[in-house]
Amino acid sequence: METRISGDSLPVVTCKLRAGETVVTERGGMSWMSDGIKMETSTNGGVLKGLGRALTGESIFMNNYTAEKEGAEIAFASSFPGRILEFNLSQGQVIIAQKKAFLCSESSIKLSAHVQKKIGAGLLGGEGFIMQKIEGLGKVFLEIDGDVVEKTLAAGEVLKVDNGYVAAMESTVDMNIEMVSGVKNIFLGGEGLTLTTLKGPGKVWLQSMPVTNLASTLGSVLPGRK
Repeated sequence: METRISGDSLPVVTCKLRAGETVVTERGGMSWMSDGIKMETSTNGGVLKGLGRALTGESIFMNNYTAEKEGAEIAFASSFPGRILEFNLSQGQVIIAQKKAFLCSESSIKLSAHVQKKIGAGLLGGEGFIMQKIEGLGKVFLEIDGDVVEKTLAAGEVLKVDNGYVAAMESTVDMNIEMVSGVKNIFLGGEGLTLTTLKGPGKVWLQSMPVTNLASTLGSVLPGRK
């Protein structure tokens, strides 16, 4: 499968398939495609796996697009201003991503729910108690809100992040939460009660414009809000 990401703040990934190759996306994720591609909708592993994906913000049913001829093309556009990240996963490599990050992938990629082991990190950390676990062999594409900054953390290195800015990370990174110290900092600093802490080793992908932050900002200036 040949892929190409184009566009700036509203990117799109175009996949050029060989005959018999399949690309998978959530229901309604396809933007356009050429002739010679067959679509099949399924739970991709059964109802229970579909329900597990639903907990991560994806649909229970997934669409499988299979090329019936050489060179057939299909495209998947970002649903929000930001970036599309491409990962070519190897054996044993696992990516943990925020809810609804999955855009599309090769059929060899497995998408499931990742439950935060530390309850505090899930309930208070802003990234959610349940995230997306992505593994398998092959290419997968994720949607990132706003621009992206990649950090590589050494073993034991800690990065403190405002809630909602963690887009994805390698499974070797440990996520937790830290309470903001000082009464004045909590009530006057505007950063809330907690910060997300990420401890290496591993790579982290941060996003510059979490959709929840944007929605909150827009909501505060919409007509009728006081």
